[in-house]
Amino acid sequence: MSDLRHDWSRDEVLALLDLPFADLLQRAHAVHRAHHDANAVQVSTLLSIKTGGCPEDCAYCPQAARYSTGVKAEKLLPLETVIECARQAKAAGATRFCMGAAWRSPKDRDVPKVAAMIRAVNALGMETCATLGMLSGEQAEALQAAGLDYYNHNLDTAPEFYGDVIKTREYQDRLDTLAHVRKVGMKTCCGGIVGMGESRDQRAGLLQTLASLPDHPQSVPINRLVQVEGTPLAGTVLLDPFEFVRTIAVARIVMPASMVRLSAGRAEMSDELQALCFFAGANSIFYGEKLLTTGNPDVLADQQLFARLGIHAMQIAGDPAGDAARTVHADIVDRECREVVTA
Repeated sequence: MSDLRHDWSRDEVLALLDLPFADLLQRAHAVHRAHHDANAVQVSTLLSIKTGGCPEDCAYCPQAARYSTGVKAEKLLPLETVIECARQAKAAGATRFCMGAAWRSPKDRDVPKVAAMIRAVNALGMETCATLGMLSGEQAEALQAAGLDYYNHNLDTAPEFYGDVIKTREYQDRLDTLAHVRKVGMKTCCGGIVGMGESRDQRAGLLQTLASLPDHPQSVPINRLVQVEGTPLAGTVLLDPFEFVRTIAVARIVMPASMVRLSAGRAEMSDELQALCFFAGANSIFYGEKLLTTGNPDVLADQQLFARLGIHAMQIAGDPAGDAARTVHADIVDRECREVVTA
C-alpha cells in the first residue's frame, strides 16, 4: 500500500502525539477506515501455558520470580488442557488463540511440546500466536514448521528507556528474536506498554521504532500498565487516559495496515475510554476474564459493549459458526479454563 512508510522520524511521531485531540482522532479514524472495517474487532484469547518463575527482572511483571506478587511458578500445561481451553475460547467467539509462557527463552526440549499445542489449535480453525521469550533461529524454524501464525515479542518501550525497566536483557535481544521470526516467514506481534513512567517523547520513540522495523508488525498490542503489588512499578503515576488514546491513534497512523490490539489494562478502562480507542484505530481485544495473570473484562461485558457500539466480532473467512459464536455467554467457559484463559 502506498501510504506504508518505514522512515518515520521521532520528531514526526511526536508531532502527531502533540496534535489537538480532535484533530488527531479525525486523522487516525480516516486512516483506520481506509484500511479496515471500522466496525469490526478481532477477538483473541490468551492462555498462560506456563505461569510464573521467570528469571527476568521486568519491572512491570508479576511473573518474575524475584518479586513477591503471589504468582506461583507452575509447570507447562498438559496438551489436553490447552486443547480444551482453545475449544471453549472458540465457542465464546474468539478466532485467535495466543499461548504465553513465562520463560526467558524456551529450552529446546520444550519446543516440541509447544509445537504440538500449535498444531492442535490450528486444527480447530483458529489463528495461533505464541509468546515464549527470546528465540534462536532454529527454534523459530521449529515453531514455523508447526504452523504458528504469529510470534509475540514486545519491544516494551523506547530504546533509551528500556534499561530503566529491564536489566536482564538488552534491546537488541528483542530485535534479534524479531529478525529470526521474520526470516522464517512468521508474522510478528510486537508492541509495548505505556504508563511505566516514560515521557511522551519516549512513547514517540517506541512507536517510531515499531514503524521503522523492516516490516510493520502485523499485530501491534498496546498495553496500559497494570500495576501489581510487589513489582517495582507498583505506585507509578497513572497515565492520563487521553494520552493512552493518543498512543492508539498514532499507532494506527504510522502502521495503518496493522492490527492494533487493545491489550492489558482494559479492566481499568471505562466503556467510554474503550469506545474512543476503537474510534482511534484499535481493532482487536483480548477476550475473557484474565490476561495471563491480571484481570480483564469478562466475555458478557464485552458482548454488551459491542452491541451498544454497533461493533461486530471479526470471523475467520468461511467459518459458518461465527454468527452463533458471538452470542455465546461467558458461562460456557468452564471453571478450569477460567483460571488460566485470558482474553
